[in-house]
Amino acid sequence: MPINTRPEATLSNPLLFSIQHPFVFSCQKAKLTYHITHKKKIMGSICTSKEVEIELPTLLRAYKDGTVERLSGTPYVPPCLEDPKTGVASKDITIREDPLIQARLHLPKLEPVNEQPEKLPILVYYHGGGFCIESAFSLVEHQYLTTLVAEGKILAVSIEYRLAPECPVPTIFDDCWEGLQWVASHSIDNGGPAVKEPWLADHGDFHRVFVAGDSAGATIAHNVLMRAGRDPIVGGMKISGAYLTHPYFWGSEPIGSEPKTDHDKELPHIVWTSLYPTAKGGIDSPMINPFVTGAPSLAGLGCGRLLVSVAEKDLLRNRGLKYCEAVKESGFKGEVELVEAEGEDHAFHIVTYEKESAQVMIKRLAAFLNKSC
Repeated sequence: MPINTRPEATLSNPLLFSIQHPFVFSCQKAKLTYHITHKKKIMGSICTSKEVEIELPTLLRAYKDGTVERLSGTPYVPPCLEDPKTGVASKDITIREDPLIQARLHLPKLEPVNEQPEKLPILVYYHGGGFCIESAFSLVEHQYLTTLVAEGKILAVSIEYRLAPECPVPTIFDDCWEGLQWVASHSIDNGGPAVKEPWLADHGDFHRVFVAGDSAGATIAHNVLMRAGRDPIVGGMKISGAYLTHPYFWGSEPIGSEPKTDHDKELPHIVWTSLYPTAKGGIDSPMINPFVTGAPSLAGLGCGRLLVSVAEKDLLRNRGLKYCEAVKESGFKGEVELVEAEGEDHAFHIVTYEKESAQVMIKRLAAFLNKSC
């Protein structure tokens, strides 16, 4: 079983997420409540509960005493030496002990063809969940990556980063950068980890490394790519390409079909400003609004190719479209692709990974990962 570093993430009703992704953005207005004292009646008497610091509708409730109650998420599932459907093997590893950063590795079933181990593209992946829920060990993320790894015959490293609000958002990005650097450290003979992870050492092709994420994980991937464009990666490793599915970007000014009134009451606005209230620029921080005036040029993305995926019914669709166009217009020297799923909503390929449209999407991502650079 994976080391459960987030015991509060397990729901009393763990099937909730199998019906609908908790971070599917709807156009319904969500209200943020600060500093509320709740009272509840227990066995005929009135008992004052803990005082609430932050409440994010459908996601979490954070209390002034530092405890956090997560309202959404799927149950953790253990790794498996051989998935009965796909043959994919998975295992959990520790990148750093203190503070703890882990990862789940997924390796496809390999047929022995010679004495040399088969080399595979490496995918460094960041899960979604609004920076505050879900896990690399979550049911839906595990199933999604198992399917993608089997289809694309790739080696996936899903980073188990720390969550907000316990962990500041910039530190989450640092965790994910450290996860990428740990993967890269396996590309060098001297100066790498004392004990190399054998799946990476034996099967990783460090000339075909990709970064990806869904929803908030795509936001993380974008920020990691921007950092890769300006900071060195261990061993001089280059990122061949990246895909961002349904990226969580937002801003103070509505674009496209986004609601023109009460724009600041929408869940994407509330989540960011609640979890990172000290962000320079607020909701227009380049971390979450990468095309705001004054943001670093997207020409600096540190990858060779980029695929952006949007869904027709997703509130975040317009931001994904604008991001794709902004990258093309920035002078980015790599290839940029856009994939739009008609009739689908946010993270459909993860929430309902077995449906036909999700399988089509997964095949498309697998093809991107296997395309010659």
